[in-house]
Formats: sequence, structure tokens, C-alpha cells
Amino acid sequence: MNKITYSIVLTLVLSLTFAATTYADTDELRDRESEISDERSQLSEELSEAETELAEVLTELEELNQEIDRINEAREQNEEKLEETEQQIDETQEEADYLENEIEVIQERIDIRQEVLSERLSTLQRNGGNVNYIDVILGSSNFGDFVSRVTTVNKIMDSDKDLVDQQVSDKNEVENKQETLLDRLDELESMEQELVGMNELLEDQKDSSEQKQDELQDKQQELVALQEELEVQDRELASLQEEVRQDIERAEAERVTLASSNSSSSGSSDNGGDVSNTVQSSSSSNVSGNGSMESVIEAGMTQTGTPYVWGGTSPSGFDCSGFLTWAFSQGGLNVQGRSTNDFVHVGTRVSPSEMQRGDLVFFDTYKQDGHIGIYLGNGQFLGAQNSTGVAVANMTSGYWDRNFNGHVRRIQ
Repeated sequence: MNKITYSIVLTLVLSLTFAATTYADTDELRDRESEISDERSQLSEELSEAETELAEVLTELEELNQEIDRINEAREQNEEKLEETEQQIDETQEEADYLENEIEVIQERIDIRQEVLSERLSTLQRNGGNVNYIDVILGSSNFGDFVSRVTTVNKIMDSDKDLVDQQVSDKNEVENKQETLLDRLDELESMEQELVGMNELLEDQKDSSEQKQDELQDKQQELVALQEELEVQDRELASLQEEVRQDIERAEAERVTLASSNSSSSGSSDNGGDVSNTVQSSSSSNVSGNGSMESVIEAGMTQTGTPYVWGGTSPSGFDCSGFLTWAFSQGGLNVQGRSTNDFVHVGTRVSPSEMQRGDLVFFDTYKQDGHIGIYLGNGQFLGAQNSTGVAVANMTSGYWDRNFNGHVRRIQ
């Protein structure tokens, strides 16, 4: 092969290699753009859900505020009723004190009459238990004495009868007033207990409503913060999407320029030959290098605490696939690809029951296989998480357990 032919073949080989690379880069960029578009759609759905939930929370808060206003109004009315009742209790207590005094006076009259009647009974007993008023009348010495004695006997009999009647009347009055007093006191005690119970009930309702109000206000703040975070992420994705589109346009322009250059070079050759067998296919392996997964893990552990940055591939900030790409590189292993879509084809798939330290584990987050990390053993994995940055997380419980899809790949 002469120098001219060799030069032409070399030029064609390099051109074809660069073209293949350009096509590959363009396809990767288009995949990346599609991935970003999907993520923006997912963010849009999450933002819409957050807005809907926020609207529901605000409506519930408004209804709760109205309920608290009603409770406060009821409490004010109950306080007024309680003050009125307490005043009535004081007045009734004064009435009860008056009744008590009146009962004492009546009881004193009863006691006095009881002594008189008791004395009469004692006199009767001393005289054989009987007083013969006829003997008294017939023992008069003359008519005037007779009239006087009859009048005296009548007065004594009337007096005894009045004493007995007054005694019965006073006893009935005492019993009635005592019964009235007891009924009134029972009524006041029941009213007081009812008012105290109403106060306690209203206080419990108010405490419960205010606690729920605090919870809803906290939820409102969380949803507002989530909205702001989602809007920030969407702006970042929009910026990244625009950058990818510009990269695609540049790659397309380079491809058109290269095609034009190749056409010109091919037309000027007299003996281009068949170069289809000159370019060898690349290795089917997508992992190369002399490193190990332990060195990859060791490198990755040095970055714990590094913040999560969408599209980040350096210690200033990582996303999940960017972190793995960096860790592989630091650990002496080169992996073709950059996104999680690329990592799903790296190495060999193994069963979750055979999972061992250094395997790649996948999670269904915003999409299938949307998150990736390195299994460390004992249910732990290392990855760049959106909420914590680069950190070790537990995949046997909580969020990561629920989203682990069983996809495991082994590199070595």
C-alpha cells in the first residue's frame, strides 16, 4: 500500500470513527433529553398534586377556623350563662339561709308547745290520768262562780286544742320548707355540674380544633415548601434541557460538516479500496479497567455528605448516576454511559437473593429504575439521594424498601 492510499484509508477510518462517535453522542443526548422531559412531566404531575392537596388543606383550614369561631362563641355564651347561674346560686343560697333561720324559729315554737303539752300530760298522770271538768263546774259555790268556772274550763279546752292544731301546722310547715330547700339545692347542684361539664366539653373541643389547626398549618408550610422545591427542580431541568438541545444542535451541525468533508475526500480518491473491514467493531464489554468494586466503594465513601445536584458529576455535587460514574472512575473502572438507562445494561443481572457487596441496586422512583446505588451488605446501600446527598441508606424498610424493584447487577 503506497503512502497516498494509506493516508486516504486512515482519513476515512478516522472520519467514520468520529461519525460513529457523533451519532452515538447525539443518540445519548436525545436519550438524555427524553429522560429530562419525562422527569419534567413527572414533576408537573407532582406539582399539580401538591397544588390540589394545598387547596384542600386551605379549604379544611377555613372550615376549621369557622368551627373554632363557633366554639368560641358558644364558650362566651356558656360563660355568660355560668355567671348568671352563679348569681342565681348566690341568691338561692341566701334564700336557703333565710329558710334555715325560719325553720329554726318554727322549731323553737314547736319545742315550747311541746313542753306545755308535756306538762299537761304530766299533770294528767299525777291526777290519775284523767281530769273531770264536770266536777270542777259542779263544785262552784254560787251561780257566778259556776259561770266563771264554765268559762275557765272552755278556755282551757280551747287552748289545748289550739296548741295541738298549731303543733301539727308548724310541723307540716317545717317539713314542706325542708323539702323545698332540699329540692332547690339539688336543682342548683345539677345545674352547676351541667355547666361545668359544658365548659370542659367546649374546652376539649377547642383544644382538639387548635391541635388540628396546628397540624394543618404545618402541612400547609410543607406543601408550600414542596411546591417551591418542585418549581426550582423544574427550572433546573428546563435549563438542563435547553443545554442538551443546544448540544444536540451542535452535534447535528458537526455531523453535517463531517458528512460534507467525507464526501469531498471520497470523491478525490482514485483507489479508495474497500475499507468496510478496516474498522473493527468495539468490544462488547461495557466495563473496563483494572480496578475493583471495593476501590469504587472506598472512593464513593469519601463523598458522603456531598449535596445532591441534578446532572452533577463532581464532588461539588452529584446526582445518582453521576456519583456512580465518578466513583467507578476513581476506583479504576471505566463504565460506558452516564445515565441510569445506561447502567441497567452494565454487568450481569443477578437475583436479589444472591445480592452481595458491590452489586448495583435499582429503585423505581419517578420512573422504572429511576434511582441507583451500590449495595454494601446488611441491607445498606451507598448512593446520591435527593434528600440527603451522598449517604448510606437502609433498603430493608421505609421508602427504599417500598421502591426497591429487585433489579440487581453485578460488575465483577
